[in-house]
Parts: sequence; C-alpha cells; structure tokens
Amino acid sequence: MRRRKAKKIAILPDPKFNDVQVTKFVNNLMLDGKKSLAFRIFYDAIDMVDEKVEEATGLETWKKALVNITPPVEVKSRRIGGATFQIPTPVRDSRKESLAMKWLIGFSRKRNEKTMAQKLAFEILSASKEEGAAYKKKEDTLRMAEANKAFSHFRF
Repeated sequence: MRRRKAKKIAILPDPKFNDVQVTKFVNNLMLDGKKSLAFRIFYDAIDMVDEKVEEATGLETWKKALVNITPPVEVKSRRIGGATFQIPTPVRDSRKESLAMKWLIGFSRKRNEKTMAQKLAFEILSASKEEGAAYKKKEDTLRMAEANKAFSHFRF
C-alpha cells in the first residue's frame, strides 16, 4: 500500500450499558446523524427482548444473536484468465463484527412490524434462536464458500 494506514478512531461506550459494541451498533443503526433517536430505538428493542426472554438479559440475547450471525468466511470475486471465480476467504475480526451488525440492521428494516424498535427486537430474538433472515444470510454465505472451496488456492 502506498499510503499510510488509517487511524482507528476511539469509540466511547454507550451511557446505559457502558459497552463499546453497543455504540458501534447504534452508529450503524443511525440515519441522518440522529444518534439519540438511534439510541432510543436500540434501548426500546433491548427492553422488548428483555420482556420476551426469561433466561437471559436483553443485552446478552443481543450479543448471542450477533455471535450467531457472524460469518467466519466469505466469498470474494477474482477474475483469472477471463473467468470470474468466487474465492472463499477468511474474514477479519473487525469485518466479522461489522457484517453481523449490518445484516441484523438491514434485515430488521425489511421486517413487517410497526416500529423500528419492534422490528429490531424480533430480528434479535430470531437470530438468537438461530433462525430469521440475518441467520439465513450467514448460512447462505457459508454454503457459497463451501461450494467454491475448490478455488481457495487462488486466494489473494
């Protein structure tokens, strides 16, 4: 690489749970710079999850959901001799976390519940039970990597 490596910006923990991962999630959830609204949506969703699940807290359920939808490998397109191959590559830890968060938020936005907090809460619940659209996305990614395992020697 010709340029210097970009600096990592220190992210402050959120006010309620004192967790940096929550702040990263809320930053992904935020639209048009409305961070307080994004925090309110997240906290409402966690409260709803808290009411539905007896054996764990809402935050633990959310973390379990993120772990369940975190992909270990992904496929990247690489053009070799006129043909494009899907090459399975392992995912960096920071990218694993951000992919899981983006999938959870994206698929919760597509749900049919009334408010965004409800959509997020139900997607968190389904991901923690290893079902739902975000979990299916992880499974599809794994299946695609498994199908193209023969091309892994083309790795970058």
